[in-house]
Amino acid sequence: MATAVCARLLLQRSTHGFLFSSRAGPALSSPFLSRAHRLDPSDDEMYQRTSVSVMQKEPGSGAMIYSYSSKGFNIDGNKVLGPCALLPPAILQWNVGTHKDITEESVSLFHMLEPRIEILVLGTGSRTERIDPSVLALLKRKGIAVEVQDTANACATFNFLISERRVVAAGLIPPPVSTALSLKQE
Repeated sequence: MATAVCARLLLQRSTHGFLFSSRAGPALSSPFLSRAHRLDPSDDEMYQRTSVSVMQKEPGSGAMIYSYSSKGFNIDGNKVLGPCALLPPAILQWNVGTHKDITEESVSLFHMLEPRIEILVLGTGSRTERIDPSVLALLKRKGIAVEVQDTANACATFNFLISERRVVAAGLIPPPVSTALSLKQE
């Protein structure tokens, strides 16, 4: 009885613009809403359409990544196609295709900045990939901490560090298109 009343109340709230919790109860639970379910490419739409809601942005807090897809990124309302470099003063196209293209030359723009960045967040696509150790050693010598993550987590990390007013930059590679649920015409 209490579950039915709770479910009815939550459904009424959801029709008025409120979202219901993933812990609402068995009547509204879904494997896609539980905390234990990790999204992967086989989850198709939920995996490919990731967005962030910023409740209130502080002035001068830096660029925020609002969403990403296999085509690129939405950064403060600017659509950026392909890999990009987010620097404290600018958003640039980044001439890399995969994590293997991240070289000492491709990261040189990050260590030439003034004021010097504290942290470089690298998003390597759909999964965390190993970066050439010589690139990491170069950045360490320049006094820049590096965080290498899959692009989804790199976007979240970048937004968090920006909200903390850290001097941070990001090099992001969009994840590839998922073909896990493609249909075959017979």
